[in-house]
Amino acid sequence: MKLSTYNFLTSKAIRGVKVGYPLKLIIEKKQSIETEYNAIFLERLLPKLDWQAISIAAQAAEIDYVIPKEMPDDIVSNEELLKKLHNLLFEIDVVEGKLECPETGRIFPISDGIPNMLLNEDEV
Repeated sequence: MKLSTYNFLTSKAIRGVKVGYPLKLIIEKKQSIETEYNAIFLERLLPKLDWQAISIAAQAAEIDYVIPKEMPDDIVSNEELLKKLHNLLFEIDVVEGKLECPETGRIFPISDGIPNMLLNEDEV
């Protein structure tokens, strides 16, 4: 699972959950897969990103560079930060891990890079 995907996952479909976001991310195994940097694509994605989730993903991935806690106003002109963001979102692949609902504690496993977000009948 690419960390760009993590930014959009929620457990709001669980009965009684009001927000269900951001999910707690626990990475057990990750791999790095180099992808081509595309500044235009990344700039167009910026308005859709939740920076709190980006910060959580950066901490969980234990990266060796700093992603600011809040999105800088000048991020579009900061190519170094955009490249770090590209690396975080598109080159780090979570192979094994877990996602945890912040409201219920429900665990969703990540296996072979695929998050299993299926709910049981009594949860919907």
